Amino acid sequence: MEQGKVQVYTGDGKGKTTAAAGLALRAAGEGLRVYFGQFMKHGETGEVSAFRAMPLPGAPVTTEQFGTGDELSAPDPLRDAQAACDGLARTIKAMNSGNYDVVVLDEANVADSLGYFEPGALLDAIREKPEGVELVVTGRGASDEVMAAADLVTEMREVKHYYHDGVPARRGIEF
Repeated sequence: MEQGKVQVYTGDGKGKTTAAAGLALRAAGEGLRVYFGQFMKHGETGEVSAFRAMPLPGAPVTTEQFGTGDELSAPDPLRDAQAACDGLARTIKAMNSGNYDVVVLDEANVADSLGYFEPGALLDAIREKPEGVELVVTGRGASDEVMAAADLVTEMREVKHYYHDGVPARRGIEF
């Protein structure tokens, strides 16, 4: 890729990870090398299962998760922050390795908004992105600085959601 851009998917609506996974799938389908790092997540998500199971041209989508699994049910801010910081270091290394054309930092905005990263660390990662890498950063609560540094910002806005009617997150749809 000659000139990679920075895309940010944020907002309170559903679809940020889904959009990033769709972009990753599209890129891999065109033979681009994709790294999909997930913050705040642990275990077999639908997108990770799909990437692992799907035969793709060229290299498969590389996936890593940087969550403890307890961020929502039993948060431990120190442990969660350490997992997120370790993940940011790994994604920066992947982004700068020359091995990937597309790098996704899924839910990195959430980790950033919770103060899990050092102040300015996510913004620094965006600024150090190599020219030929497409960088996608997802999650609610993107900072004004992160959005200003991006080339594209999409805000998912909730208009209506069945969650408010008591429907829990469903495997394969929400995770």
